[in-house]
Amino acid sequence: MTFARVTAETAKSRLHAGDEVAFLDVREAAAFGDGHPLFAIPCPYSRLELSAISLVPRPDCPVLLIDDGDGVAEKAARRLAACGYTDVAVVEGGMPAWTAAGFGVFAGVNVPSKTLGELLEHEHHPEMIDAATLALWQREGRPHAFFDARPPGEFAKMRIAGARCVPNGELAHRLAAAVPDEETPIVVTCAGRTRGIVGTLGLRALGVRNPLYALENGTQGWALSGLPLDRGAQADPMPTLDEEATAISRQRADRLIAAARLSRATVAQAQSWLAEGNRTTFLFDLRSAAERSALPVPGAVPALTGQLVQATDQYVGVRHARLILMDDTGLRAGLAGLFLRALGFEVHVLALGDDSGAGVPVVPPLSLTPPASPPEIGPRAAWAATLQGVPLFDLRSSSEWEERRLSCARRAMRTDLPDVVPTSVSRVLLQGEAGVVAAASVDLAETGIAAQWLSADFDACAAAGWPVETARRPLDRHLARDRVWFVHDRHDGNAEASRRYLAWEMGLIAQLDAEERSAFGTVPIDELVEAPLSAS
Repeated sequence: MTFARVTAETAKSRLHAGDEVAFLDVREAAAFGDGHPLFAIPCPYSRLELSAISLVPRPDCPVLLIDDGDGVAEKAARRLAACGYTDVAVVEGGMPAWTAAGFGVFAGVNVPSKTLGELLEHEHHPEMIDAATLALWQREGRPHAFFDARPPGEFAKMRIAGARCVPNGELAHRLAAAVPDEETPIVVTCAGRTRGIVGTLGLRALGVRNPLYALENGTQGWALSGLPLDRGAQADPMPTLDEEATAISRQRADRLIAAARLSRATVAQAQSWLAEGNRTTFLFDLRSAAERSALPVPGAVPALTGQLVQATDQYVGVRHARLILMDDTGLRAGLAGLFLRALGFEVHVLALGDDSGAGVPVVPPLSLTPPASPPEIGPRAAWAATLQGVPLFDLRSSSEWEERRLSCARRAMRTDLPDVVPTSVSRVLLQGEAGVVAAASVDLAETGIAAQWLSADFDACAAAGWPVETARRPLDRHLARDRVWFVHDRHDGNAEASRRYLAWEMGLIAQLDAEERSAFGTVPIDELVEAPLSAS
């Protein structure tokens, strides 16, 4: 298979040309977190086909691949072509060439979204409350409503006592049920800076009259002030909307969409766009799990509003793609559209409650073909095979392997396999997620090695007589390069890592070159609503 090669300069130019392009970084998460181009999308080779098909669903979308100049991008190009992609190019020289050309390299993850948050703070100066002041409010019993804008899983890892988990977007949608007056101060926090900033400014854009504050530096700022964090707390159910609260959400959405000149879509329009072959169109369902269950939209991608805005590169791999944002009243979708438009996407709001007689959109099946799974092998036969010398490679995440593993299983990643499989064997066993195992088996087949998939869970393996190791075994960075190591322990008590992370966030704007800065649109927060609407 032949594929094009482009220089770093050409790749940089195409990112800012205004056309659709997917710029995929096929290095593993550790390398990506250490430094990558601003608009590169993490798509590690270990999960390449599995990730690419969701991030880049259109076969003829132009795709640029970048690696460390080590040949992985060339291999990735062949794998993507086998899936059905038709316009794939490799950046010659990879990241070393990008750096040599003088282009910016950004550490961390979700950098475009975080940069947008910092730009919003720089332009609109949301009110901040520091940890000491909030702690004083709590001790004195001063009335305030305190919300954590993160998803429940992050909230459970660590939270500030007294905070209620209502993620961004849901907070705006449910505000009339959560804060039934316009005098109570509202404080929004996250783990650092930008989700608290975006959450607070989103409420301001809706004309909420309550005093609005973002907690300065979030849970990390709280911990750096010597204040305790709770761990393991489960999120309470989100506030329930009655008819009045739902009507307020819809009224606010109507005003926001009109003032911001956001495009509204009907079900018929959405259906037409989804069927187009010359544009990349994503359909996101921003409703809660209960709402999706009550009225399913098969094929739509579920997402929390705040996460879609603040971790966009985990959902959308195509710059300038078309995004259809769907909910019931239009508020969660409208807020997401307000910010995603500033990231350079074409956005449309689809409020199912406004088009109730039209049914729901139907997402066409993808025309891309992922690798086929290898033959499965049962746990008893697999255990017997390992006793006969057939190697078992565990392709699960490093964090999973550290906590529990099968006896004699060897931790490996896809790119490791050519080097770690003994030359004397013609068959191996693979354990892990179906798509990861399928992709790795393709590589092995090229070298004449057959793979079988041990899909059974640990209980089934133990029942078959397989010893299961549960003692924690930390891995070094090489074997755990599937995770980001950049200030990775900032939430685990490493104060210096927290300080570095917060300084990194605040320094993002200064890293932008002129082209990168111009790629971010404006969000005219204070001009959006002429007559504020109260929280009640």
